[in-house]
Amino acid sequence: MTGPLSGFRILDLSRVLSGPVATALLADQGADVIKVEPLGGDVVRALGGGGLTPGFLSANRGKRSIALDLHTETGIAVVKRLARDADVFVQNFRPGAIEGMGLGPDVLRAENERLLYVSISGFGEAGPYAHKRVYDPVIQALCGLADLQAESEDDRPRMVRTVIPDKTTGLTAAQAITAGLLARERNGKGQHIRVAMLDAMIAYLWPEGLGGLTRVGDEELVKTGQRSKDLIYQTQDGYITTGAISNKEWHGLCRAIERPEWIDDERFNTPAARMRNIKIRLEMTADILSSNSSAHWLQRLDAEEVPCAPVLTRPEVITQEQVRVNNLIFEYDHPGLGRVRQPRPAAQFDLTPPATAQVAPMLGEHGRAILAEHGYDDDTIAELISSGVMSAGPSPSDD
Repeated sequence: MTGPLSGFRILDLSRVLSGPVATALLADQGADVIKVEPLGGDVVRALGGGGLTPGFLSANRGKRSIALDLHTETGIAVVKRLARDADVFVQNFRPGAIEGMGLGPDVLRAENERLLYVSISGFGEAGPYAHKRVYDPVIQALCGLADLQAESEDDRPRMVRTVIPDKTTGLTAAQAITAGLLARERNGKGQHIRVAMLDAMIAYLWPEGLGGLTRVGDEELVKTGQRSKDLIYQTQDGYITTGAISNKEWHGLCRAIERPEWIDDERFNTPAARMRNIKIRLEMTADILSSNSSAHWLQRLDAEEVPCAPVLTRPEVITQEQVRVNNLIFEYDHPGLGRVRQPRPAAQFDLTPPATAQVAPMLGEHGRAILAEHGYDDDTIAELISSGVMSAGPSPSDD
């Protein structure tokens, strides 16, 4: 196994999405990620009705699976033993649950003082929401993201139709883990890293979505929803997006849509004026763009170096030429799902390119090998399986 994180071992007890996304990114970069699942498996395995689903594959690619009964002292003892040789331990149970299992940070860091112990939660470890169950829409509601999707003060808030908080938290946790590993390389000490979904999303939205709250006293100026339509324009035969921030881009857009008189219009002749008059500006632009085809406008906008693109359907996304040139999508035969496609890891390293297998594990597939690596003999492994503490893994017919 190669990659910038080759040689680091991560013990992953996280489930569903935020934690698994974080550790999948680390597996992409060469880390050995051991996914510890309950005997019934991560719930995402069952969402499509089987042991493997496309969602499970995407969030658990390149990992190894061991399935244990964590309601038993023996199962907990196995996790403690695995933690002795791990660099990172990741969990996303509700606050207090992991301590109740006997796997809290003090316990595991006593086993391994160099361990990075990572706790991902919805809201943190204290406060009125700390012990609530949480899924992505709850965080969208509480971080301001749903409010941002309203089209006006009179419109209702709306959810973004993809799980932005879960995936943003995963990215935040992955970056924090690599920073923690760097710090440990310098000072030799492990630490407890905490990432709350609500914290990650408010920080994520702050540069623009919540930016109006930066100046104390401006709260009353921050209105519900957006002041204008989005930047999707209907043409005669489809949809495009285009926008202009700088004066140079604005002048190019005006020429492209054959409205040169807008260049000196007092409503639009500076970036500040264009923001003040954003609603009418976008409505006027939309009227013009509806008069011709997408190809016509994209050619003219490109010629003026104005940012623009067609709005693609999801199947069109993976067939576009830029994705092909980037060699982003690859296909292979997965033993559990058949022929599948996945994107390669987005970050590319010229000196330490990852060579991690993209196959997601069957439930408990690597349990025997993992325990053998940690000093368990064949008889002990057989006893753990026969007593129901550990899954035997898939049978040959499951391949």
